[in-house]
Amino acid sequence: MGDSAHAPSSTPVGVDPNRASIARVYDAALGGKDNYAIDREVLDAIKTAAPEVRDMAWGNRNFLIRVVRFLANQAGITQFLDCGSGLPTAENTHQVAQRIDEQIRVVYVDNDPVVLAHGNALLADNEHTWIADADIYRPNDVYEHELVRKHLDFGEPIGLLHVSTIHHYLGDDYADVMRAYVDPLPSGSFVAVSHFYDPEIPELSATARAMERAMLDSPMGSGVFRTGSQILEMVPGLEVIPHAAGSPPEVVACDLWWPDGPQVRPLNDAQRLVGCVVARKP
Repeated sequence: MGDSAHAPSSTPVGVDPNRASIARVYDAALGGKDNYAIDREVLDAIKTAAPEVRDMAWGNRNFLIRVVRFLANQAGITQFLDCGSGLPTAENTHQVAQRIDEQIRVVYVDNDPVVLAHGNALLADNEHTWIADADIYRPNDVYEHELVRKHLDFGEPIGLLHVSTIHHYLGDDYADVMRAYVDPLPSGSFVAVSHFYDPEIPELSATARAMERAMLDSPMGSGVFRTGSQILEMVPGLEVIPHAAGSPPEVVACDLWWPDGPQVRPLNDAQRLVGCVVARKP
């Protein structure tokens, strides 16, 4: 389980400008500057299938901000494990959470050397936030990491974040990877997942598959769209939090998970193709 052969882009790429990096492609999609031409080439390839891909990236990012705020403010979570944190950008997990409670502890996990360098520089003066060097597709390695063991208390609820990560894992055992994360979590913990989403609507599924082909054939080499039922397999035995008052517990587009205000404009295709689920461990 967690064989790196199932996640080619999880292999650290360092600062090689001739190899695309998941973190740098995402940075480019958010309009950041920590990326190379090869990363922008991947983004351009994805745009051929979904021109509004930047809206997808921002929908995902804004979901992260809202869910961290919910967990810290409403659910009382005081410690977070953020897997695949990527390059620092505006409103990182620790900034959102510690604005609510400066004592909240956050451990980021990544194994991209550029991410680690940026992260350690950003966190140098923050005594409640750390970044662990580990492969997020090897849950046992993550949980055994000295920073995770030292700074997270598994006797108290934890907020586990897998935001825009598991869709880069290509193995059919993706649910087993997530189960290995979920099983050790204490009661009262929450798991938040966002993922490239196939809503099983013909025209949207066609776009999803075109985007998938563009990503798999690109220098990044990963990016899989999964259905709502497949994404729900990633939160086994957990209580799914409805995405709005009176709504059913289901996977929805990230932009629809408790938005900050009324949804006055319809979502474009790209926004509808990144889904999320938030669930509590009984």
